Amino acid sequence: MKTQSKKYYYNMQLETAERIKGLPVKPSLLMHTCCAVCACYPIVWLTQYFDLTLYYYNDNIYPEDEYEKRYAELERYVRIFNQENNRNVKLIKCEYHNTEYTEKLVPYRDAPEGGERCHLCYKLRLKKGMEYARQHGYDYFTTVMTVSRQKDSVLLNQIGEQLDNAETRYFFSDFKKDGGLEKGQQLVKKYGIYSQNYCGCVFSYREMLERVRKEYKEKEE
Repeated sequence: MKTQSKKYYYNMQLETAERIKGLPVKPSLLMHTCCAVCACYPIVWLTQYFDLTLYYYNDNIYPEDEYEKRYAELERYVRIFNQENNRNVKLIKCEYHNTEYTEKLVPYRDAPEGGERCHLCYKLRLKKGMEYARQHGYDYFTTVMTVSRQKDSVLLNQIGEQLDNAETRYFFSDFKKDGGLEKGQQLVKKYGIYSQNYCGCVFSYREMLERVRKEYKEKEE
């Protein structure tokens, strides 16, 4: 597969939006969504062009109370956004199956953040999301994760390209571009959105605990 630049995928994002904005009915789009921090700005951008539904499928998140906390915050933001903007963004919450999911990541437990473990996690969640989108007749599917500077947006779009099909098209994006990251941070501050301090899986959770422990130890010395 040809390696494309981040700018290439952002240009595709704009081109698709330009192509559909004049349609009499907004096409439906299912967006895999991990948290309110990442979703707040993409929601603003996408609802200009799509009938948007968020798909909260994140079996990677550990522990379960963190999974529920991130969902509750996403639900709160969606409710506020819909009320303030007269929109109808919908939200689907999947059942939580962390144990089975984590077993798939175990072979890459020692991989660094952003490495093979994360790449597999991207693939698992996007594949699941695309399957749901196709089975339920959505016109497009995408993921919110390209808004994060910690995520490889080129790889995410390449995975999306592999999943693209005639029934449900993959919406290529790089939501962090054109100030998207900064606009999202402004929304986080405005609405007091809970910002987690680790990505999600039990391995990143343990890395976070170790990082906090070292920082605390350094302050004590």
